[in-house]
Amino acid sequence: MAKAKAPDYTIKTYNQISEAGLATFKPNYEVSDKSARPDGIILRSFDLHSEPIADSVLAIGRAGAGVNNIPVDGLSKRGVVVFNAPGANANSVKEIVVAALITAGRNLAEALQYTAGLSGKDMRADVEAGKKKFVGRELAGKTLGVIGLGAVGYRVANAGVDLGMKVLGYDPALSVHNALQLLPEVNQIENLDELLKTSDYITLHVPLLDATKGLISAEKIKLLRKGATLLNFSRDELVDEKALLKALDKGNVHKYVTDFPNPTVHGHPKVVAFPHLGASTAEAEDNCAVMVASQLQDYLENGNIRFSVNFPHAVLSRQPDSLRLTLAHANQPGVVAQISDILHGAKVNISELLNKSRGELAYTIFDLETAAISGDVIDRLEAIPEVLKVRVLPRNTGSASQ
Repeated sequence: MAKAKAPDYTIKTYNQISEAGLATFKPNYEVSDKSARPDGIILRSFDLHSEPIADSVLAIGRAGAGVNNIPVDGLSKRGVVVFNAPGANANSVKEIVVAALITAGRNLAEALQYTAGLSGKDMRADVEAGKKKFVGRELAGKTLGVIGLGAVGYRVANAGVDLGMKVLGYDPALSVHNALQLLPEVNQIENLDELLKTSDYITLHVPLLDATKGLISAEKIKLLRKGATLLNFSRDELVDEKALLKALDKGNVHKYVTDFPNPTVHGHPKVVAFPHLGASTAEAEDNCAVMVASQLQDYLENGNIRFSVNFPHAVLSRQPDSLRLTLAHANQPGVVAQISDILHGAKVNISELLNKSRGELAYTIFDLETAAISGDVIDRLEAIPEVLKVRVLPRNTGSASQ
């Protein structure tokens, strides 16, 4: 009986990954939650901070947007590329934000709770008597402030326009692509304080970074228009929630709608908390898993980097009969020259070269006109102090590919 061919790549899964995503992996991949020395990892919310990560791991894919559950800094020092799926769940989050706006404006959470508590044969009368407590306000004509105009934020801003709201958008790092997606009615504003002072509803759509932690601070909360509602479908650490509760108690802020229940806000009568449902749709889970599975395969097979949170975007088409060398390294002057000198000394011709940088990290792809690279050359490349990871990918013997 013929021996089964060993897989070319192994992927370890954490959490339950969408079947659509798993089906994206080619037959030469072994995908399971058992691999002890995987080439890559795909996960959703599993916390990797306390998990040993094998030195065989070349890349990690988060089937979602946030990567707070992944030790990105430590992995960067090892040259491990971390991917996420920006925009893959954007429509799902947009829809729940729209639902949250309506829920807050029409007091639907409180109304549903009231209805659930009704009993007895006088229910009809109790409904008519009690509904006056839940008189709401229409969204049309109100001002919506959107903080962060990324894949989710620009969709929320456009939805606000469709609801008849005046929309203010704030994003000092707005990309050209996302700017072009905005409806012309969205008023881009450069002053966050002005947005906070003039908006009836404020919704957060920014990543949690050192620079954004506590973005809505006690001082910012004091700027909120009286009766404003704050929506948070990004991360709870963006808001000084203790200061916000004081503003809610005083009646300065009308309501806080969050997707992140925690002991600080739990049970407060003016807080509506969803159990982290923003991206919890079958469509979003499929989209995220498919996107990340594709990114992992392109990196493992071709060394291309798309949508990484730590290394730069670097995509180079592969030409027939090429051998590819990739290096993750520190973004320092002279590193590419050192690499080129070593290849030149080994009489290896470079047919294509792509060098990209992002902050303190850089990534370089070489396509080489050679059948192989000696172990001595690899050792010399790995000995360069700034080099974090060296990979030699098999020759591409087919047609040109991405």
